Amino acid sequence: MCLISKKDKIFIAGHRGMVGSALMRKFKEKGYFNLIFASSDKLDLTILDKVDEWFNEFRPDIVILAAAKVGGILANNSYPVNFLLENLKIQNNVIETAHKYGVKRFFFLGSSCIYPKLSNQPIKEESLLSGYLEETNQWYAIAKIAGLKLCEAYRKQYEFDALSLMPTNLYGPGDNYNKFNSHVIPGLIRRFFEAVDNDYEFVNCWGTGKAIREFLHVDDFADACIFLLENWIPSKKDNSFINIGTGRSISIKDLVDIIANLTGFNGKIKWDHSKPDGTPIKVLDIEKLRKLGWVPSIELSEGLKKTIQDFKKNFNEKNVRL
Repeated sequence: MCLISKKDKIFIAGHRGMVGSALMRKFKEKGYFNLIFASSDKLDLTILDKVDEWFNEFRPDIVILAAAKVGGILANNSYPVNFLLENLKIQNNVIETAHKYGVKRFFFLGSSCIYPKLSNQPIKEESLLSGYLEETNQWYAIAKIAGLKLCEAYRKQYEFDALSLMPTNLYGPGDNYNKFNSHVIPGLIRRFFEAVDNDYEFVNCWGTGKAIREFLHVDDFADACIFLLENWIPSKKDNSFINIGTGRSISIKDLVDIIANLTGFNGKIKWDHSKPDGTPIKVLDIEKLRKLGWVPSIELSEGLKKTIQDFKKNFNEKNVRL
């Protein structure tokens, strides 16, 4: 039995972002037609009165909160107030208002950075709050933990069907390629693309390259999200959040080598050991998701190839977020 209907009015908060746009594509692909959204210039999610007015007018049945202030290590370290406060405002306002207006299913999209820096690997959902966070992105992580816990509290106190998804590192079309606040894959794609375009002899990369990470294509994440909306009913003993990932890992050095090859860079790669690696290893345990019947379908090499093609096309058309 599908838990949502094709007729349901589905609000995707953050529909223009990488995740939100992937959700829009995937919902349409699966035959959902009643999608609603609002651009940030029309609806400021950090202002409660504005959020309330919008929900009162449009009355969504399903809400997916994909809107957030996001960025890489440098941005998190440089703007801790922004990453903590803006995300708290957005999620508090949307979660509270969704409950007020009787939304029947609510999904909060979090991040794997909620887990302790030195979690046992692969990281199970039960690892939450079992240790201290990675210092470089703790502000964003604390906000996401608060959102997860607020959903959990509404579920416990009011039986509000609010659930949380914790994706691993996402990449794909529509990503942010800004030099100063992008995540690792889009940052590397831009760096190597510009190196090839300008015939640079070498490219500088942060850290040692030894850190281990896991990457999931955003289209796979969107597919998992819809699968869970349609099928997931946690038991009372289960956590009200679930890991979304691939269960496969790669070193940053190997990732850099793949991107260098796919972009056609033939120069040298220099590692800046004065810059942080971040968490030494971070791979999610997705056994809970596998048991529900979902597995990813896009291999990393293929996903990177398509992402680089998308970047080149949009870079040339000046549409990519730089």
